[in-house]
Amino acid sequence: MTIQRRTLATLVATLTLCTALPTSWAQGADEAPDALIKRLSTDLLETIRKDPELKSGNIERISVVVDREVMPYVNFRKMTSAAVGPQWRNATEAQREQLQQAFKSMLIRTYAGALSQVNNQKVVVKPLRAAAGDTDVLVRTEVHGQGEPVQLDFRLEKKPGEGWKVYNFNVLGVWLVETYRTQFAQELNKGGIDALLAALSSRSIELDVSGQKPAQ
Repeated sequence: MTIQRRTLATLVATLTLCTALPTSWAQGADEAPDALIKRLSTDLLETIRKDPELKSGNIERISVVVDREVMPYVNFRKMTSAAVGPQWRNATEAQREQLQQAFKSMLIRTYAGALSQVNNQKVVVKPLRAAAGDTDVLVRTEVHGQGEPVQLDFRLEKKPGEGWKVYNFNVLGVWLVETYRTQFAQELNKGGIDALLAALSSRSIELDVSGQKPAQ
């Protein structure tokens, strides 16, 4: 499995959380989690193919799309708090907001360069294994393109009055939150929340799950 293909699969997962169409939220509130992931993934790939600025990795354009669309479909606060770990409890509310913004910016920078690889890929959703009434599920998918399919799984939760929201994803057996928790812990051990924020701001946390450095 090449680093490039893993990076592309992780990009699909990251931006699937961020690039759904504005009209999709009302529909998503009543959708099954596997149907939601299928629709968002399909919309994502089609959006990238049609938008030259996204395909070129334009950070400003990607940030605008993420800011406009991410919140309805991802529990980013939960994702960030899980990546930070126990020290999240020690952070002030202002620091928590800063951590969420810095984490999001890092993800955008990290995977922006892989947008140019999007061509004829498609996401195939596997049958959902969940019981009626489950509020925390795993949606398993594969990214099909050139070469062998790439495993791509999403963990979603549903709270009363809300639609399904993603809070973690897995590429080839590597969970994003757990990967970044290891990296964040190194900075937290040096100087707590402030040290982590400084590292995120200075871009000194560079490695993602594929071993690639983020786009500058």
